[in-house]
Amino acid sequence: MSIVEVRDLWREYTIGREKVYALRGVTVEIEKGEFLAVVGPSGSGKSTLLHLIGGLDRPTQGVIKVGNVEVNSLKSDRELSKFRNEYVGFVFQMFHLVPRLTAVENVELPLIARGVEAGERRRAALEALKLVGLQHRASHKPTEMSGGEQQRVAIARAIVTQPKLLLADEPTGNLDSANSKLVMELFKKLIDDMGVTIVMATHNLELLEYCDRAVRLVDGRVAGVYQKGEYGKLFSK
Repeated sequence: MSIVEVRDLWREYTIGREKVYALRGVTVEIEKGEFLAVVGPSGSGKSTLLHLIGGLDRPTQGVIKVGNVEVNSLKSDRELSKFRNEYVGFVFQMFHLVPRLTAVENVELPLIARGVEAGERRRAALEALKLVGLQHRASHKPTEMSGGEQQRVAIARAIVTQPKLLLADEPTGNLDSANSKLVMELFKKLIDDMGVTIVMATHNLELLEYCDRAVRLVDGRVAGVYQKGEYGKLFSK
């Protein structure tokens, strides 16, 4: 059962007098509970695809469906914000934690946007930190944590609303190999425990062992779709 459907997706930018195409007719379906990797060289459209699926950007043309929502039909910033808050969690290469807030306060932020009562916010945030193995760091601020711990706090913040879809854009880009492995194992655990679907853009092909499928983009087009057991073909590209 598909949770994400992308059909003939284009994203065009105008820079000066020139038109630049970040995506050119991308079509892909993503199954519920799947861990999908989006790979390809810099400038291939990986981040653009994630941003469009997550409602952070609008397509030039094409269809994006997440669950029962046709994202490309959402016109106002308010509608897009409501969609993101209800359906999607985001994890980025940069952790984007608020330095003056503790871990648990950072995780509470999406729930404040939802208007969740303070006591329930705190309970949910502590539970999310427990899921990522950081309940003992709840009162620590970002500067008191390692990079790997900060990324796990960012993941807790992304899942505290219990999203259907988690979009991860180069989530291990600022981490060493040991912490990258921890994050990948955590993603697999979240799929098993929460049934969340994860779409991850990455340059690191070594991470594909954790993924169910990989979509390769080149120059904004789908250049190939690879199942487990076929990833070796990507290393020769």
